[in-house]
Amino acid sequence: MKSVASPTPQPVPNGPRHVAIIMDGNGRWATQRGRPRLFGHHAGAKRVREVVEACPDFGVEYLTIFAFSTENWKRTQVEVAGLMSLFRRYISKETRSLSEFGVRVRFIGDRVRLDAKLIRLMSELEEATSHNTRVHLTIALNYGGRDEVARATQRLAQDVADGKLDPAKVDEETLPKYLDTCVLPDPDLVIRTSGEARISNFLLWQSAYAEYEFIDTLWPDFSKEEFGRLCAAYGVRDRRFGAVTG
Repeated sequence: MKSVASPTPQPVPNGPRHVAIIMDGNGRWATQRGRPRLFGHHAGAKRVREVVEACPDFGVEYLTIFAFSTENWKRTQVEVAGLMSLFRRYISKETRSLSEFGVRVRFIGDRVRLDAKLIRLMSELEEATSHNTRVHLTIALNYGGRDEVARATQRLAQDVADGKLDPAKVDEETLPKYLDTCVLPDPDLVIRTSGEARISNFLLWQSAYAEYEFIDTLWPDFSKEEFGRLCAAYGVRDRRFGAVTG
């Protein structure tokens, strides 16, 4: 990654503070080139670096990326094993550069099914970058929105059973405190690449009022310029949150 001494950021007026991305199209990108799907995943991992580096230029403080869903275990054993190896390599390779660039990394999702080495690397990366504030990068790994809400509800129910929480006082402000994203602001803009127009169980609760952009670009072809264009388009949207203006 580039050093912290990058050009002066030029935030997009009224741009998104928190952008979430469903990184789709790695496999198709590789297939179009006659290469195995894992080739596309490696290309997609490189694209993450460019987007993270671009965040300060557009005033984006929080970036959340969907790396591996709870449903992705249904893929072939070869592809899943390859992805897990890629995650381990990415963390090992990028820890120093992420920290030097001022990125704080968090992981969301259920870690129970992940292998011990990967879990250790994730924890070490979170600890190594815990003092950074320039960009808050959240990686959703073995993550599913419904699974997250179910786990949060279990924790909430346990607090009720233990007498720590009055069920009569549970409202829409209570559950977010139990979600994996409890320390993050809700996303302002959700982007999905590759031409698919669905949210695929991603940040279901958090994105209730997010703006969405579904674009045809395959993730390995997603550029800093396109990222900036989408942030700028968000900046001119009229966000009323159910109210009427004018």
